[in-house]
Amino acid sequence: MPSEQIQYEGKDLESMSFAQNYHRWIVSIFRKYLGKRVAEVGAGSGNFSSLLASENIQELVAIEPSQEMFPLLREKFRNTPRVVCAQALFADIYTHYTEHFDSIVYVNVLEHIEHDAIELHYVHQSLKQGGYVCIFVPALPWLYSVFDASLGHYRRYEKKQLEKLLENAGFVIVKISFFDFFGIIPWFVACTLFRRKLSAGNTAAYDTIVVPFSRVFEFLIPVPLGKNLIAVGKKK
Repeated sequence: MPSEQIQYEGKDLESMSFAQNYHRWIVSIFRKYLGKRVAEVGAGSGNFSSLLASENIQELVAIEPSQEMFPLLREKFRNTPRVVCAQALFADIYTHYTEHFDSIVYVNVLEHIEHDAIELHYVHQSLKQGGYVCIFVPALPWLYSVFDASLGHYRRYEKKQLEKLLENAGFVIVKISFFDFFGIIPWFVACTLFRRKLSAGNTAAYDTIVVPFSRVFEFLIPVPLGKNLIAVGKKK
């Protein structure tokens, strides 16, 4: 399978590097599945990687193919020996990590990969027995927008679609749920209906005002829909 070029304007914009509450919420869900050896695929400039590195792990392999993002990633962890930065696609290096990782993390990345089913088979081979793949992706295809397209998204996921992908790759579903219920309407109005892009100011305001409430709300009440999906699969 030849390497595919992942196109996007910059992962930091998409993953909201200025939205720390949002990122901490995601980490809190993944925390108990991380283990000691972790890979993050599509690490961008390393903002989410920094949160992973602050967890109780021994090794983080931060993988980023972008020529624009990788120098920022490498500089961020220049003095952190337990973080290894690799400029590559996971498809090009997974054979170096056969049954190596306790967990592999994809945050706003899998939707950029055309052949996502094949990617998850690579992940399965790189995980130890009983290891976990931790995935965060955009949900609800009817929310697909010009902004999604500009970010290089091939898709937004249906819940059953993501479940099937994981199961076909040899994973048992440990967790899969919608995430960010209150983000649906703002995204639909701004991005889908009016074809606008997110701004740093609006996203920072949402992160400060809405996300802390959403985190408590969704902890107490499982939501039937959400702007994103969060999933954990365990290697059989």
